Amino acid sequence: MKTTIIALIVIVLIGLGLYFVSTKMADAPVDQATTTVSTTTTTTTTEVTEETSIGMSKEGREIPVYHYGEGDKEVVFVGGIHGGYEWNTTLLAYELMDYLDANGDKIPEDVKVTVIPVLNPDGLNKVVGTSGRFTKADVPTSESATVPGRFNANNVDLNRNFDCDWQASGTWQDKTVSGGTAAFSEVESQAMRDYVQENDPEAVVVYYSAAGGVYASNCHDGVLPETLKLTNTYASASGYPASEEFDFYEITGDMVNWLAKEKVPAISVLLTDHTNTEWDKNWKGIEAVLKSIAD
Repeated sequence: MKTTIIALIVIVLIGLGLYFVSTKMADAPVDQATTTVSTTTTTTTTEVTEETSIGMSKEGREIPVYHYGEGDKEVVFVGGIHGGYEWNTTLLAYELMDYLDANGDKIPEDVKVTVIPVLNPDGLNKVVGTSGRFTKADVPTSESATVPGRFNANNVDLNRNFDCDWQASGTWQDKTVSGGTAAFSEVESQAMRDYVQENDPEAVVVYYSAAGGVYASNCHDGVLPETLKLTNTYASASGYPASEEFDFYEITGDMVNWLAKEKVPAISVLLTDHTNTEWDKNWKGIEAVLKSIAD
């Protein structure tokens, strides 16, 4: 009998021990490191930011492209076609990207914003030592030191390499520059062409410097009505003067004029100088364009 009582007491004690152990484990905090799922997509309140690439440069650098919003109407903003010579156009593109990352609700519901911050990464690298993020402090103080960065690794002016009035030798101010061996001879121009033809955007805005104005596009067929609206919308909101064509000197192989040939509404926005991004006025122009496209 005594042995039976002792056995019962042992069983009760074991049961109580198991109960307290299981209760303590249930109350223990879960290790968050085992439940966190990482992703390469950055989200804002209502929008999605996605980084991809439209291709590679001559020297093997990526040409990144960033997408904001999930609408069906795509508006493309392009900086850095002239690489390190027009480095402020790339800084403007970065400012736009950072702003949209923080303010995704500024994108209309049916619009997608695409930003290509630097179409000529080799040219940018010539001047600032990188094809990625940089600051104004990384840029040489002498403007003449930035001139080589206008051209790609083949010493071609990419804005003379598109298929509208293409010529092997083009003009830049009072200088003769290379337009390449043929229209779209350069991999950077090919990447831009392929992206446009595959995605058929509603509008394209290309940034240059420096003249301080908004210029419509055309390739001998006149200015598209949609392009004229795009030009006036951006100009009116930003305060830049609007022009139906860039007529300072003859332009061959120009990207926005090729876009006009493809029936894609496109404008050139020329910043006022080579050192400032003029963010406030450009955001006003961008915002007005996005609202106009959404309507």
